[in-house]
Amino acid sequence: MTTDAAEPETTTGQQRGRFQAGVSGNPAGRPKGARHKTTLAVEALLDGEAEALSRKAIEMALAGDGVALRLCLERLLPARRDRPVSFDLPKIETAADATKATGAILSAVASGEVTPVEAESVSKIVEAHLKALEASEFEARLSALESKGRS
Repeated sequence: MTTDAAEPETTTGQQRGRFQAGVSGNPAGRPKGARHKTTLAVEALLDGEAEALSRKAIEMALAGDGVALRLCLERLLPARRDRPVSFDLPKIETAADATKATGAILSAVASGEVTPVEAESVSKIVEAHLKALEASEFEARLSALESKGRS
């Protein structure tokens, strides 16, 4: 069965329908500081009640309500996202130094100085530093070859 209506062409990354791909209907976007209508409505409802609600949550927590207790404790002492990691790490100036650094990281994990997750974060930093060293070294070699070729 054939139809006379033209099918819209679709390729990867294009939208079907009336909107043109890559063109925003609001190029300026939402203005900085603009608040969502729902947020404004909830704030208006709670205006002036924050103290009473806080007092009630504390009373419920003190009476043994586990959910209220968790809510109060999370506000008093929020979960720590990360912490400073302190252990001996050798200076990294070459690829060989990076190997020493990863050895120090492994030792720190093995001795319990840092957690595996913390070690992973530090290892990513060491890896990024090593890439920067390699790029710098490559640039120096290339410059030396180019200047040698001009001579």
